[in-house]
Amino acid sequence: MSMFCNQCEQTAHGSGCTTTGVCGKKPEPAALQDKLISQLTEIGCFGHLARQKGGKDGVVDRFILEVLFSTVTNVNFDPARLSGLLEQGKDILKRSRELLRSVDPAVMDQADKMILARTTGSADIQSLHQILLYGLKGVAAYADHALILGHEDEAVMAFMHAALYALNKTDISVGEGAALCLRCGEINLRAMAMLDEAHTTRFGHPTPVSVSTGRKAGPAIVVSGHDLLDLELLLKQTEGTGVHVYTHGEMLPAHGYPGLRKYAHLAGHFGTAWQNQQNEFDNQPAAFLFNTNCIQRPRPSYEDRVFTTGLVAWPGVTQIEDKNFLPLIQKAKALGGFNEQAGGTLMTGFGHHAVLSVADKIVTAVKAGKIRRFFVVGGCDGAKPGRNYYTEIAEQAPKDTLILTLACGKFRFNHLDLGTVEGLPRLIDLGQCNDAHSGVVVLAALAKVFNCRVDELPVSFILSWYEQKAVAVLLSLLALGIKNIRLGPTLPAFVTPAVLNFLVEKFSIKPIGSAATDLAEAMQGR
Repeated sequence: MSMFCNQCEQTAHGSGCTTTGVCGKKPEPAALQDKLISQLTEIGCFGHLARQKGGKDGVVDRFILEVLFSTVTNVNFDPARLSGLLEQGKDILKRSRELLRSVDPAVMDQADKMILARTTGSADIQSLHQILLYGLKGVAAYADHALILGHEDEAVMAFMHAALYALNKTDISVGEGAALCLRCGEINLRAMAMLDEAHTTRFGHPTPVSVSTGRKAGPAIVVSGHDLLDLELLLKQTEGTGVHVYTHGEMLPAHGYPGLRKYAHLAGHFGTAWQNQQNEFDNQPAAFLFNTNCIQRPRPSYEDRVFTTGLVAWPGVTQIEDKNFLPLIQKAKALGGFNEQAGGTLMTGFGHHAVLSVADKIVTAVKAGKIRRFFVVGGCDGAKPGRNYYTEIAEQAPKDTLILTLACGKFRFNHLDLGTVEGLPRLIDLGQCNDAHSGVVVLAALAKVFNCRVDELPVSFILSWYEQKAVAVLLSLLALGIKNIRLGPTLPAFVTPAVLNFLVEKFSIKPIGSAATDLAEAMQGR
């Protein structure tokens, strides 16, 4: 085989991509990403031991976050950029070694021997290492977003180093490895809370809003990804230029933030989820900006109008390095833009602050038997068959239930009119994947009112996954003790039977089945 990658849900044959990634990743960037991860485990080894003696280095910390995020699915496909990171990593490795030497030279030999003695370990240990690594990638994505906005958490960075250190160890049991993965879930909760604070401090608390899916006449820029700061910078630079800005995919929840919605030229939402971009962007007279993961190979019909910024990269695509979006704006103007076109609307902006403002209505409705159950239906969308199941869940869920959704999985059903119950919308969009924190806050508040644990609430989790941020969120839910989670469309290829058995026995995690059967069981608390 020329490569091996099994980190996403759509991996070839349900086992691993061995020639070219389903995502479009070629063997060269795949090999470079593998080398970067190997390099990081060494950096983390020295960094963890140094941190135990009070040694810290913000440059090393930032590099760890950026490399982990860069290796998330659909982020960086550019061999030149990845090679640059690998070269930079050599200096970072030296820096981390010198940091340890400066605080505790006595353990230098221990660290070197540990790295030299690394082995792959048993299949189960490899599986646990992969779960931990992919969880780390998700945590890094959220922590990097927060850091860009000036927010950081020492506990998060300390764990990143400790976990990278642990990836060098193979003398652990399944239980010990699973405990470390659950700790990753706990840390991810901190990272998501930190990012939530960063977002709400900068842009205000989201409030419900109806977003147009139509198009306004004139030049247009479509922004895809997750980064709200990039969107704000673009809105400032396009203000008064006659260019309309549209969100795409996971950028939809941006409309809920007052600090972003105040820009009149934030015109609406274009298209649906990430995996549909090649069809939706085809021959469109707009410029496209990708600011985080979700990029696919651009078709020739629009490749000349795609721009990237931040960590995302595709070979041959123009990279905006300094957040000066003038080339993007000029391209949008040159293309002419859209003609006026009517569209529908999508609701978003139901962050925890907004939902808890009507908590009294929710509690009253639950106590009166008017709301029998909550369904958390969300996660990643994708092109692999089987995801229509989530549409069927939304359509068939009893009318006296509420559906909380988040991430791009909602595009399977957020266009549906599911009506209301007791004056409350049955479909509540909590936001992006990182806004899983909002769901946790809401459920924790309800559990407090009902004097029970979160896992004792009348709530069922029916999740879809695709990439590594979803792994981190799943670990967070398991860390909270949530049981009976249904996961699909398929279970991860990197989970061995023994590890899966551990998850089933401890958390009753299960694959999705038919919508009708799963709903019937969920309504009975199973």
